[in-house]
Amino acid sequence: MKVDVFCHILPKRYKEELYKKAPPKFYSSKYADATQSLIDLDARFRVMDKYSDYVQVLSIGSPPPENVLSPKKAAELCKIGNDELAELVFKYPDRFVGAVASLPMNDVDAAVKEADRAIKDLRLRGVQIFTDVNGKPIDASEFLPLYERMQYHNLPILIHPRRQSNTPDYPGESASKYLVWTIFGWPYETSVAMTRLVFSGIFEKFPNLKVISHHAGGMIPYFAKRIQISNDFNEMRLGLRYEAHLTKSPLEYFRMFYGDTAVYGNTSALVCACDFFGADNLLFATDMPYDNQSGNRFIYETIRSIENMEVSTVEKTKIFEENPRRIFRLPV
Repeated sequence: MKVDVFCHILPKRYKEELYKKAPPKFYSSKYADATQSLIDLDARFRVMDKYSDYVQVLSIGSPPPENVLSPKKAAELCKIGNDELAELVFKYPDRFVGAVASLPMNDVDAAVKEADRAIKDLRLRGVQIFTDVNGKPIDASEFLPLYERMQYHNLPILIHPRRQSNTPDYPGESASKYLVWTIFGWPYETSVAMTRLVFSGIFEKFPNLKVISHHAGGMIPYFAKRIQISNDFNEMRLGLRYEAHLTKSPLEYFRMFYGDTAVYGNTSALVCACDFFGADNLLFATDMPYDNQSGNRFIYETIRSIENMEVSTVEKTKIFEENPRRIFRLPV
């Protein structure tokens, strides 16, 4: 079995309400309209049917609700979407083995309440948040109740990167060029969010918190030695110890994250991620359906890249199935 833990959908009622309530031009509208299998179940199933023993854990696609809606409207929209996700899992258990909740992060109390409802009443298997909340870092103290709650539920938080095309590459410009904002900006935002969680002591406060980082942990695995040596230099030569309140080295905390395999077929990147996180902390994910083949290319390339890794069959089975089942507490 191959359990895809990070793939996206826009359920019908959710999409309709989003388009009604959001500003006329929000950045994901073109993506939704151009990606048939994001909004059309039959198109999605045709892609999934190409692969035997392939199932999905659903999450709602961009934009973040809090990015385009008021707190009240975001909470209403999340309830609609989470109800639909639960319906999809119930109706198509051979396709969707689980789903993760969307949360109105511009109202933390409402977000915690919706996480409880989604997990207890709808039986969703985690939550999705983004790398910032309307410019606020996710290590801000106001978000601690959500982390405490998710540790209590023993279910994962999926962190999706957020950066928009109107974030310029250079200060003198007004927008990003050449897709820099997403190709490189999203892994960067993931890395920043992970770093803030580490050095702020979130894992010190909540040592059993499960956090899944998208795109194989962004830049972290590749720059692990740079992280270590830079912090050693700052501490030993400059007397700056950013982690004074921590009890472990920075890399030990970074390795408490889980990484996914959504690097679009890059086997060498997966090897780097597996070396860093370990085979027990790497989960199969494709980022379906945002490619030029309605998700088929991402699924094919990701499966191929994992199968080409020079690791044992046991480790590949962990990545494809055992880790997703264990971390999301899915039925065996």
